[in-house]
Amino acid sequence: MTTLYTTPAGLDSHRVRYVMSKKGISVNIIDVEIDFDQAADLPELNPYNETPTLEDRDLVLYGARVITEYLDERYPHPPLMPVDPVSRARLRLVHYRVMRDWYTLARQIETAGQKKADQARKQLREALIAANELFAIHPYLMHSELSLIDCAVVPLLWRLPFYRIDLGNKAPDVEAYMETMFNRESFRASLTETELEMHGIIT
Repeated sequence: MTTLYTTPAGLDSHRVRYVMSKKGISVNIIDVEIDFDQAADLPELNPYNETPTLEDRDLVLYGARVITEYLDERYPHPPLMPVDPVSRARLRLVHYRVMRDWYTLARQIETAGQKKADQARKQLREALIAANELFAIHPYLMHSELSLIDCAVVPLLWRLPFYRIDLGNKAPDVEAYMETMFNRESFRASLTETELEMHGIIT
């Protein structure tokens, strides 16, 4: 049985849940903020005592990128990375930049003091607006098929209202991408009640 230790609002946890939803993986999800008894094993599994942590039989993995790449190889259908090495390398570079630039700013918004968070909020908004045209080149971000890049970017974009970021009319291609991706069944299935509430959806 595959078990995922997760948090209901964590960005990295959401990335992993989205991949699992897209691949239709049956998983026992343990919310460490609620399931205290079951979450008691987490410090023994992960030396950093953090989420997401994946337990798959005798294998324990932590770090969202490590987990999602493992899931894509362990459950190859549908594939979330291209087969040929050049295309794969290019997407990995995009993934690296998303993590280094956008995710770093998102974490500052979530955890930093007000001044630094406000600065990060402004920088993330400007970065998304500057990247607008990239969202129109292919049906998905930088690729013709859904990839691990989308599985990282869409959960971040879902959090824009929570981050108090309004793109206005300055990023129409980003907005169109969000509308399409947010309505996909696999993405909706990955959302927790806490994440639904970020958009004012009460279940």
